[in-house]
This record gives sequence, structure tokens and C-alpha cells, in this order.
Amino acid sequence: MDDRIRLGLIYGSTRKGRLCDTVANWVTAQVREHPGFELEAIDPLRLPHDADGRLDADHLEACITRNDAFIVVTPEYNHGYPAPLKELLDAAYEPWQAKPVAFVSYGGVSGGLRAVEQLRQVFAELDAVGLRETVSFTEIWEQFSAAGELRSPDRARRSMGKLLTRLQWWAASLRDARRKRPLQQAA
Repeated sequence: MDDRIRLGLIYGSTRKGRLCDTVANWVTAQVREHPGFELEAIDPLRLPHDADGRLDADHLEACITRNDAFIVVTPEYNHGYPAPLKELLDAAYEPWQAKPVAFVSYGGVSGGLRAVEQLRQVFAELDAVGLRETVSFTEIWEQFSAAGELRSPDRARRSMGKLLTRLQWWAASLRDARRKRPLQQAA
């Protein structure tokens, strides 16, 4: 049996010219340096949509089901998280249950933490486990160069290392728990 953790990297923004790509690329590089993860990008811009323009719920449910854990890369827009991320989260319920979720946020002065606090509530309702560890980038436009390189990477890399270590532990523990005793739908 493969012990690698299947990790879904969720892109939280679909805006034109989004900085989400820059942050997600940095996260991807960090995950690749941390052994034990198999990474899958879950980007609403690249997911299939139905005839009405909504995300294809069946496809999205399959993505969520096959992953053991998630990192959500989210900006903060107007003190909250973006509507496309809400659509993605609401497209499924059961596949989120008993899976850990970590957050990497970005924005202005708050670094996206107000969006993360709202997302913690949503994931709690989905019976997912939100991790305490978070990586946050304040004044995002000052943090990365035009080439996408983090200007002062040391603190962010340390924080990301802690986040990934904790996420790996939770993902393995909850995966084992789901295998031994699957969640039952409440009557």
C-alpha cells in the first residue's frame, strides 16, 4: 500500500491577473521538498463546468474524494474569501468529512487571515479538520518579485515546513481512521 498522502492544492481565486498562481507555485515548490505527498492542483479556472457555467459537481466530488488532505491558497477580498472558492466548497459534502485542511493566505494588511477565519467555519460545517498552522503573506505585492520569487523566504519556509509536517500527520491519522471506521451519514 502506498503511504504517500494525496494532497489537493485548492486555488481560491479566479480573477484575471490573480496572484494566486504566484502563491500556489511557491506552495507547490515547498510541497515537493517535503517527502510523502502526491500533489494535485484543484483550480476552478481549469476544472470542467456544466452548461450553465457552474463547476461540474461530479468531477469536483471525485477530486475531493481521492485526496487525503488539502491546502487552500486564498486571497482576502473585502474581508472575506472569494465566491468561486465558496462554489467549490459547496459542490460536495461527504467527501470533505474527516479530512485535514491547511491554509495559505495572502492580502493586504491582514494577509488574508480574515478569509481564513471564515473558511474555518465552513470547513467545520463540512466535518473537515482545519489546522492551526497557517502561512500568511501580508502586503502580498511586496512579498514576491516579478519572477515569482519570495523576497524574504526564511520565515515563510519555516512556517510552511511546520504546516506540512502537521498536515501529513493529520492526513495519515484521519485516513487510517476512515479506513477502520468510515463515517456514517447522520439519520
